[in-house]
Amino acid sequence: MTFKVVMLCFVATVFAAQYTDTYENINFKEIVENKRILLSYANCVLEKGKCSPEGKVLKENIKDAIDTGCEKCTDAQKDGIAVMIRNLIKNEPDLWNELAAKYDSTGKWRKAYEDKARKLSIIVT
Repeated sequence: MTFKVVMLCFVATVFAAQYTDTYENINFKEIVENKRILLSYANCVLEKGKCSPEGKVLKENIKDAIDTGCEKCTDAQKDGIAVMIRNLIKNEPDLWNELAAKYDSTGKWRKAYEDKARKLSIIVT
């Protein structure tokens, strides 16, 4: 194998290891500020309602993202998720608890996210 072929295989593997960036430009601030939209996404991932195309992708990847600490997320996805989680912890604790119970049964990542929230002076209930 030539060096170019090895590098192409490596690059392909790196890009395949990330989640799709199709919905990279989702405005997370808009979602957290609109309870109807927020609940639509939450109901999707909690299997309580229909899913938009974006919600479907989220639902397909949420468990893996939580289990791996979002290692396959792009930087924009990590930033958006941080906005979402901080909002849920601060403003929607019941919804945060329900999502955490479903997708983080061991509490490992919940603790990490709640610790980050506390450092931002967010009261965690």
